[in-house]
Parts: sequence; C-alpha cells; structure tokens
Amino acid sequence: MTAITCIDDLKRLHRARAPRMFYDYAESGSYTEQTFRDNCDDFSRIRLRQKVAVDMSGRSTSSKMVGLPVTMPVGLAPVGLTGMQHADGEILAARAAESFGVPFTLSTMSICSIEDVAAHTSSPFMFQLYVMKDQEFLEAIINRAKAANCSALVLTLDLQILGQRHKDLKNGLSAPPKLTLPTMLDLAMRWRWGLGMLKTKRHSFGNIVGHAKGVGDTSSLSSWTAEQFDEKLDWDKIARIREMWGGKLILKGILDPEDARIAADFGADAIIVSNHGGRQLDGALSSIRMLPHIVKAVGDQVEIHMDSGIRSGQDVLKALALGADATWIGRAFIHGLGAMGEAGVTKALEIIHKELDTTMALCGERHIDDLGLHNLLTSNGFFEEYATPQP
Repeated sequence: MTAITCIDDLKRLHRARAPRMFYDYAESGSYTEQTFRDNCDDFSRIRLRQKVAVDMSGRSTSSKMVGLPVTMPVGLAPVGLTGMQHADGEILAARAAESFGVPFTLSTMSICSIEDVAAHTSSPFMFQLYVMKDQEFLEAIINRAKAANCSALVLTLDLQILGQRHKDLKNGLSAPPKLTLPTMLDLAMRWRWGLGMLKTKRHSFGNIVGHAKGVGDTSSLSSWTAEQFDEKLDWDKIARIREMWGGKLILKGILDPEDARIAADFGADAIIVSNHGGRQLDGALSSIRMLPHIVKAVGDQVEIHMDSGIRSGQDVLKALALGADATWIGRAFIHGLGAMGEAGVTKALEIIHKELDTTMALCGERHIDDLGLHNLLTSNGFFEEYATPQP
C-alpha cells in the first residue's frame, strides 16, 4: 500500500490481476480511441497558477452534489460490469464511497443488482438508467430504484446506440466470460480473481437477468440487450421518465452547449458534461475542452458536473476552476477495485483527495468553492479565452 502513490500504480496492478477482457473493457474507447486519449491529454494542456505567502491553514475540500454533502466534489461514476473487475465489485465500491463521504452511482449494466447494493450499504446511492424499449422493464427498474431509496436518477443520454469498441469484440467480452481456450489460459494466470469469483454467486447482470421479459439466464441476455437500447429517446420520453421517477434527475452525456441549454430549461437538477469516456462518438471533443463552453452557455441555471479523463486530484481542480460544480471518476476507481477490491477504491479516493488538497494549497486557496479561472494558466493558448493570461 505504501508504494502506491498515484492512480497509475493502481492501473498496473489492475492490469496484472483482472482478466484481459475486463481490463480492456475499462481501459479502451471506440474506434480509433482518439477521444479516449484526448480526454486525458487535454488536461495536460492546462497549467496551474502558483501562489505563495498566503495562509494555507484550515483547508476544506467539502462541498455538495445535488444538495448532498460530500467530502470532496468527486463521485464514483456508473460503470458497467464493475462486478467483473473484482468479485462483488459494485458492493465494494459503494461501501468505499459511503465510508469516504462521496456518492456512488450504480449502472443499469451492473453485475450486483440494485437490491444487492442496497442490502450492503446504509447511505442512499444513485442509480444510472439506460432507456430500454421494453416499457414494462423500464417502469419496473425505476420502481426498484425508488424502493431502494436511491438519492438521484442519472439518465444517460449518449447511448441510444452502442459505439463499436474493437477490443471488446476481439476479446469476446461477456459476463460471465465464455470459456474459450484463450480465455481459459488468461484466467489461469489470474488466480486471485478466480478465487474471488468462486466465492460469490453474482456473475451476470443482476438488474436484468430474471427481471426482463424473456431473459431468464445469460444465454438470452446478449440478444436482448443488443435490441433494447431505445433509439427513439427524445425530450418527450425524458419528460415521461422524470414523471415516473419523481425525484432528483441528473442528465449524463451533455457535450454540446445547445443541448446544455435545453437540459437547463428542462429543469434537470444537474447535467454531466461527458463523452462516455471516449466509448461512444470517437472524434468528439474531450469533456474538459467542452466544459467552459457549456459553463458559458448555461451559467448557474443548472448544476454542472463533468466526467471523462479525470485521473488525479489536479484534474479535479482544473475542472472545478473551469466552472464545474462537481466531477465524476470511472476508470480511476475501477483501477483501484481491480487492483485490491474495496481497499483499492478507498486508496484511489485517498490519492485523488490528497492531490486535490495539496494542489489547492499551492494555488493559494483554502476552500474548494474559491477555485476559479484565476487559478489557471494555459499552454499553447488552448484555453486562452477562459484562463488568466500568463504574465
């Protein structure tokens, strides 16, 4: 543990310990992976403004996300197949988030079900919804999230059709993994992962198998999911979902200022500036590059969150300084989970919190809410219309 000092350390352990198909699922994008790479690379173009001889004592990273108090404005984003990175992964990640004081969001495509996570946590978690054509399933899963006392519904808007991810196709991604010769050879090298999986009964999509019509086991699951994503999702359907839900609604997948204005006028409690981690529209601009344009478009009309590309506390600070109210991490906590289970998720959160706190202090700020454009400089004029000009 003492030798782990950054998310990259956890990433290396994750790669060594998780089966290749699940590591690749987490660490990949669609098509050429240009957007996947840009999400991280564009953070490096932003420079920080160092300040000295200021009082750095009494610092606080505490904040709120859709009205909920948090230790830092960083939540665990919904990630499908989390329970394949480590046995009972969603439960472990939710418990780590709860202990740390940040929100956890359960994916529709999770291995552990809504009920599983609710039974192993005491604080409400959020639920992420993919809109399916099956209206009966849609209404039932929303009601299940209500029954579990989920604190918000995170509605993903950028996956009406699945972007092609070459690695997933070549690896034959499935949950549980199909026992081909290459897969069995890979699993033989991942004995720690295998032992964990032998101890749990959760091996497939817990929110779907046994709940969706015609999906009684994993053999019928792939055909069901392939045809169920609702390509007709529009603002009228979003309004009906909001009515069915009746609670806090976060709209995820906003990457265009016009869409942001529509979402703000719609009355969303928050929007998440996101390109799905570079896993949908390859060639789209990075989330951090689009963030200031969206902030400019909607101002304080709606709470603005951001994900995609965050791998450090410095990335969090840069997003907040560019106008985000909060951020979400996916791969960063998945690397921790795949490396060391619940302890690894906690370690990922500790790393990001320490980096955020230290960087905030060296930028001359004592409270997270005081971060702004005055804390940033630019490299190659990348954000020159937003950040403070370099003296």
